[in-house]
Amino acid sequence: MSDMRVAVVTGAGSGVGREIAQALLGAGYRVALAGRRPEPLEETAQGSAAARVAPTDVSDPESAAALFEGVRDAWGRVDLLVNNAGTFGTAGSVGELSYSDWQDVVQANLTGSFLCAHHAFRIMRDQDPQGGRILNNGSISAHSPRPRSVAYTATKHAITGLTKSISLDGRPYGIACGQIDIGNAATEMTSGIATGAVQADGSVRPEPTFDARHVADAVLYMAGLPLNTNVQFLTITATAMPFIGRG
Repeated sequence: MSDMRVAVVTGAGSGVGREIAQALLGAGYRVALAGRRPEPLEETAQGSAAARVAPTDVSDPESAAALFEGVRDAWGRVDLLVNNAGTFGTAGSVGELSYSDWQDVVQANLTGSFLCAHHAFRIMRDQDPQGGRILNNGSISAHSPRPRSVAYTATKHAITGLTKSISLDGRPYGIACGQIDIGNAATEMTSGIATGAVQADGSVRPEPTFDARHVADAVLYMAGLPLNTNVQFLTITATAMPFIGRG
């Protein structure tokens, strides 16, 4: 068995998840690429022998369990989980959003992150050598909402609670947990922000973005620390985005 570290990245088929997964592969990790559709995952893998394409619905308990069982069977352990999968869902205020639309976002963003953390935690706790690291994608919305984003914002605030709980529960087992909060990384998911995003005063204005590769660099830094050292929260944004102050 090689001493290469093993990572699982969810939402690895596009955007920030693809950047993170490819950066980890470049840094010498074995990486399980999780996402709903196999074709984008294959594009992320780029034929790497160190990549494992693992089509997964993280919000489904059986699918999430199968992801981690497959990684453990193939590589024997999990050293890093990057909980990145998520969706904005349908835009709407708390008075507009339907229960179904609310539930879709909660399942993808919060339940999916819990399920993956649950399985990664158990493997990290029981493996030898013991321990590992879980990194959650929180988003700027873990701090401050955009208009008509009640489901996304609520789930991202909840990710902060999940991160803190994992950090506390993981202490006896050498399991570290941190959160990266990203503001306006340039991806397909955020492409509309650069052309015009609704502001708190109701106006629509373009917002600056930054290269998503810098998110991957930040994750590499967080993941590369020894397990007795942890970045609990890291915020990375486009410098001039309307987040700090009154926008």
